[in-house]
Amino acid sequence: MRRYLPVARQHFLAALAGTSVVVKSLSAAVLLLYLLSFGLDTAYGLGVTPGYLLPPNFWVWTLLTHGLVEERAWGLAASLATLGAAGRLLEPLWGALELLVFFTVVNVSVGLLGALAYFLTYVASFHLAYLFTVRIHGGLGFLGGVLVALKQTMGDSTILKVPQVRMKAVPMLLLLLLALLRLAALVKSNVLASYGFGLLSGWVYLRFYQRHSRGRGDMSDHFAFATFFPEILQPVVGLVANLVHGILVKVKVCRKTVKRYDVGAPSSITISLPGTDPQDAERRRQLALKALNERLKRVEDQSAWPSMEDDEEEAAAKADSPLLPDPGAAGKGASQESNLITFQDAPSQL
Repeated sequence: MRRYLPVARQHFLAALAGTSVVVKSLSAAVLLLYLLSFGLDTAYGLGVTPGYLLPPNFWVWTLLTHGLVEERAWGLAASLATLGAAGRLLEPLWGALELLVFFTVVNVSVGLLGALAYFLTYVASFHLAYLFTVRIHGGLGFLGGVLVALKQTMGDSTILKVPQVRMKAVPMLLLLLLALLRLAALVKSNVLASYGFGLLSGWVYLRFYQRHSRGRGDMSDHFAFATFFPEILQPVVGLVANLVHGILVKVKVCRKTVKRYDVGAPSSITISLPGTDPQDAERRRQLALKALNERLKRVEDQSAWPSMEDDEEEAAAKADSPLLPDPGAAGKGASQESNLITFQDAPSQL
């Protein structure tokens, strides 16, 4: 720890220096509340307690503050690392304001969904501990949202080479790990609930509601809900997800997927979905053609072609050698002799 802690601190400060005021302010708030937790019960006053969120208490401010509350060192490190990764990887694509909106949406959704889940558990068991003992807090909810966003933007990137793990598999692998730790009673139920509802709320926001230059949401196939699961389970999950989506469309919670047909395009009919940009596909096609042309050019350069300089050198060598007759000269002399004979015979013919 003495060897690697200063290096980790140096890398974190370097990564934080290139972020906006939003990421720096959130990181400072997390660090400050962690220091206050040594003398105050910050999880009680700022974390989401399901019973206090319900009437007549209405501790609604906890929906905004619970994501900043950390009481353990590993939780502090995870929250700061999540904010740093979001600032370096997502903020350049979205902007500081959109990152703040995403942070707020995910944390509020985690607080509401977590409180609802524990309230339903209380209704099923009538155990008051689920209402007044549970504290939902920490940055794991936002971590789930950030991992979903990274799956959307860089899902094919390789995180580990041995074994090979891609970014698109990380969200569900971490959920599986937390579920196993919960079964082994190594983590509390609020940890698993925060991360799971963070995954769900982050995907719903990015899938249907995020505004950008191409419209709203991301309806591409590689970001469908079934892609979070192994390929063997994707048909079943996709069927259930489509059924749930149809019900949500009927109650007007989600919008229906709309296809646009551009019959006036110079090529064949172009079909585009909301959230996708045809210019991106054209740009990728041009890059692929450029790479193919460069590869073909390198292959042609490596092939052996006859050189004109070699032919000129061989002709000069034959002209300088007295042993080799010049076929061009012989042909030239024969031509002059033929012309002379023709000229001498001309008067007799006249």
